[in-house]
Amino acid sequence: MKIIEVTTPFHAKEFLSLPVRLYKTEKNWIRPLDKDIESVFDKERNKTFRHGECIRWILLNEHNQTIGRVAAFIDKKTMNRSNDQPTGGLGFFECIQDQKAAFTLFDQCKQWLQSRGMEAMDGPINFGTRDRWWGLLIEGFDREPNYQCNYNFPYYQNFFEAYGFKVYFYQITFRRAVRDPVMPRLAEKAAMISRDPDYEFRFIDKSEMPKLAEYILHVYNKAWGKRNDNLELTLQQAKLLVKQMRPILDRRLLYFGFYKDEPVSFFISLPEMNQIFKYVNGKLNLIGKLKFVWHTMMKTNRKAFGILFGVVPEHQGKGVDGAMVMKARKVLQEQYNRYDEYEMNWIGDFNPTMINVVMQVGAIQSKKHATYRKLFDESKPFKRAPILK
Repeated sequence: MKIIEVTTPFHAKEFLSLPVRLYKTEKNWIRPLDKDIESVFDKERNKTFRHGECIRWILLNEHNQTIGRVAAFIDKKTMNRSNDQPTGGLGFFECIQDQKAAFTLFDQCKQWLQSRGMEAMDGPINFGTRDRWWGLLIEGFDREPNYQCNYNFPYYQNFFEAYGFKVYFYQITFRRAVRDPVMPRLAEKAAMISRDPDYEFRFIDKSEMPKLAEYILHVYNKAWGKRNDNLELTLQQAKLLVKQMRPILDRRLLYFGFYKDEPVSFFISLPEMNQIFKYVNGKLNLIGKLKFVWHTMMKTNRKAFGILFGVVPEHQGKGVDGAMVMKARKVLQEQYNRYDEYEMNWIGDFNPTMINVVMQVGAIQSKKHATYRKLFDESKPFKRAPILK
């Protein structure tokens, strides 16, 4: 076997093509968009390069056929945050069912990271934000992956654990049918807060769309900024997020809670785009764009995907979450017959409060991913991700 750094267009093409060959008979795998994968390794498009570095390799067998791939990276903003040791990452791992090949790829990542002062590596993770390409699928192989979420073979789990990776945290994805009833406790919460006229819960009006980035920024930074390795958003980042979402936004999936006209909570979802992208075979070229437009116009996608949920601390425990969800229930169940299924972005097991909220909505687990960590000095004590307070 021979490992080669990806430095040429041919290598990059092999990096993209390997999963297509590996998963050609897997009915639930959806090919990621080539442009989405390539953007991770593009210094112009991935801003993480401003404070990090990244490398990727392909692995060849004796016949010069590509049988594996992997990337390794260091994010200087997060390598020491909440860690007892500087920690790098590996991701975009794919490999034939051969432990020696897998270990060759892991060894390459370990050596590269050690040479740069790292003492541990997490994987499989993204060179960028946690909402994309994060975690190894270990349960839920019977379901299609959501957009920019990992889907992999069950045997990958054996590779990681045999190499010495341990679970740093589990990532739980929940789902529910849109028209299933919600738990009575949510109605009780909504009734509790409805008596306060200073609160209002609704989806975003057309006239408010220019303020959407500011609303997201305000709630996100208070609810999630600087908590459990989350970085605060800047206004520029929030505007970019809205810009990226705009082509597919459905205002009836954008719910906010307001207190005296100030945003204090959000429940933000999008149409689940893999339900359209599965028809384009990874290529958003002219034909792919025409297919995208056709499926969008015909509304063939009946699945929504929750991406953000949060309540600012001073309004937690007052029933804000229940009121917001009940407002969404009324619209999506009674007024807007557009979606049949709802799946939520993963929640780490370090966040039991949010898991409890989701279960109150009547959701059940549909998938489970694992973020693994490998300590290079295995004599040191291993610690799991701390519980979010």
